[in-house]
Amino acid sequence: MAQRIDSDQRRFKDIVRGRIRENLRRYISSGELIGKQGKDLVSIPVPQIDIPRFRYGQRNNGGVGQGEGEPGDQVGQGDGEGQGSGQGEAGDQPGEHSLEVEITMDELAQILGQELELPNIQPRGQEKIESKSVKYTGIRPVGPESLRHFRRTFRRALRRQISSGLYDKSNPVIIPIREDFRYRSFKEDVQPHYNAVIIYMMDVSGSMGDEQKEIVRIESFWIDTWLRSQYKGIESRYIIHDAAAKEVDRETFFRTKESGGTMISSAYKLAWDIIRKDYPRGEWNIYPFHFSDGDNWSADDTMQCVKLLRDEIIPNSNVFCYGQVESPYGSGQFIKDLRVHFRGDEDVITSEIKNKDAIVQSIKDFLGKGR
Repeated sequence: MAQRIDSDQRRFKDIVRGRIRENLRRYISSGELIGKQGKDLVSIPVPQIDIPRFRYGQRNNGGVGQGEGEPGDQVGQGDGEGQGSGQGEAGDQPGEHSLEVEITMDELAQILGQELELPNIQPRGQEKIESKSVKYTGIRPVGPESLRHFRRTFRRALRRQISSGLYDKSNPVIIPIREDFRYRSFKEDVQPHYNAVIIYMMDVSGSMGDEQKEIVRIESFWIDTWLRSQYKGIESRYIIHDAAAKEVDRETFFRTKESGGTMISSAYKLAWDIIRKDYPRGEWNIYPFHFSDGDNWSADDTMQCVKLLRDEIIPNSNVFCYGQVESPYGSGQFIKDLRVHFRGDEDVITSEIKNKDAIVQSIKDFLGKGR
């Protein structure tokens, strides 16, 4: 019975993952997966899947075989209480069922990679940390008591008593002696993990509204999810800017709204300061992501941005990514300028994000090259 339950649970999880894969693009565009986040779990509403379960009624509510009556009396329909008696007319359509299924972030990243056909990233930076894991490799006759293998020890003692004629079926007491003891053997597996940093930059001037910020929030969640599955040691830094830039925490990054003008070079200068001070060239895998609606203060500031990117940020990064979120108030010019100045440069990836439905393609634009 226990094996059957485990088999049914595995089958159910497979069905759930299949549903997630089928509806992944809808989940991404709606932001439905980002409703609740635990330490390393994401809660996903999956429609029309129910886990069978027993439901117990309240005591003393009556029912078949309970209450007053004589053998042979007809069982009535009750007075309606507890029988589904609600207000209103009966319907002829099936109800909507929703079940929140939790999967790990690694599982979610795996589904994302499979669905969008994302290649694994080849790290460029050399800074790495070492993690140790214990692998049990076999059984040996000596070891610490904490690693004693009880089943193997019992089996050894049983075999010894049977072979020596000491086993009594009428009184099957098995007492292991020292020579019966068996212990798990293990070895430490040391794996290097490369470090990476994501530097998010976003225009928070008046032309970037709540809808544009929601698009950035959703897309950054998926970028985080994929990159964290590729790197074990990863940091995230957040920069907001209008005419001036400042570093903030994640919550402030998505909530701040300013009304000033836009000077993109201020964000690039701050990003370069962070890279130069905290993430030495050649040691870290560095991913700057910038999101804006394409407005900039002047052509002169755009040229300053190009110079900072070409001379400082791009040579020190794995790839520079710019996402332009369409806004009714933004000119959309900056992405055109980047494409002119960095035409054919594989270290610069640009993506136009017209609405939430375009998030999937934008993620594929940014992460599809395995850089």
